[in-house]
Amino acid sequence: MKARWGAAAAIAIIATILCDDVASTQPAATRNIGQYSCKDVMREHGDNRDVAIAFLHGFILGKSGGSTFNLDTLHKQTTDFIEYCPDHPGEPAIEAMSKIKG
Repeated sequence: MKARWGAAAAIAIIATILCDDVASTQPAATRNIGQYSCKDVMREHGDNRDVAIAFLHGFILGKSGGSTFNLDTLHKQTTDFIEYCPDHPGEPAIEAMSKIKG
């Protein structure tokens, strides 16, 4: 399980780095991370939800300029996010994750 989170986090970090270039060349496919709510992420199932949550972790890590992370901490933050979102379904997912990562 820990290896899965590590791989998901690595993918999310790479995706975050690449997203700027892709989004700038394809305006019709451009999305704003702030438009996705907790409810949107929680509606995803299985691997799709795992990837969405890993993306949020990677986005925040990339935004901070950091490049290191602790898998146990990511796992706890993920659990906290999953428990937080049902009570705050309309909150932007990135804001919810930012509060949890505090």
